[in-house]
Amino acid sequence: MAALQQTPITFQSRSPPPTQIISGPTAKLSFSGGLKLPKLTIKLRSNRTSRRGGGAAGAKMVASAAGSYANALADIAKSNGTLEQTTADLEKIEKIFDDEAVFNFFVSPIVGEEKKRELVDEIVSSSSIQPHVANFLNILVDMKRVELIKEIVKEFEKVYNTLTDTELAVVTSVVKLESQHLAQIAKGVQRLTGSKNVRIKTVIDESLVAGFTIRYGNSGSKLIDMSVKKQLEDIAAQLEIGDIQLAV
Repeated sequence: MAALQQTPITFQSRSPPPTQIISGPTAKLSFSGGLKLPKLTIKLRSNRTSRRGGGAAGAKMVASAAGSYANALADIAKSNGTLEQTTADLEKIEKIFDDEAVFNFFVSPIVGEEKKRELVDEIVSSSSIQPHVANFLNILVDMKRVELIKEIVKEFEKVYNTLTDTELAVVTSVVKLESQHLAQIAKGVQRLTGSKNVRIKTVIDESLVAGFTIRYGNSGSKLIDMSVKKQLEDIAAQLEIGDIQLAV
């Protein structure tokens, strides 16, 4: 896998930046998770475009950088025996950064790095993040690479799956499935793939009407669709009557 061949990155203790810290407004804004962050009064354009470049070359550069960070973090987790917990920590971080307000705060060029570190400390405290993962977040702040966080999580997941012979299965359903049903799905995916372990991620999608779908394989390339939506689409295709709408 390409991500496993990147040049390793060494994590070092953070140090205060030499540049002047720019303080933002003191007004507070709540967002999901219960944390607080300064309110940005200017609608900012993300600096992700300038860092990534364009087209396939830009995407390749992002994957390369994210893979390097992911491998460095995985090396630390392996060395201290916390690979499972580090994976859990990154899942927490991924959910936090899914909040647009949080993401925009960290990539904003007008928010000082010290304020970003303060929010990192609050995230670490409220989510019980391990010290080496907290240090990893601060390094991303120092290096101005926080915009890569989602890509890094994906690359780390690939590294974890390779190291542990784990197959990731994303189960999408209308409602939350019971644990025993997820266990049955995991066993089925394990039989199909021959993997030693299976990790289940769940997603809620009301558009499926009922039933569920399972994605697994390289980058979710394989799909088992057992949803009512798919059955209706198949029926509509056979009858050549277009989409079928269900009365609510």
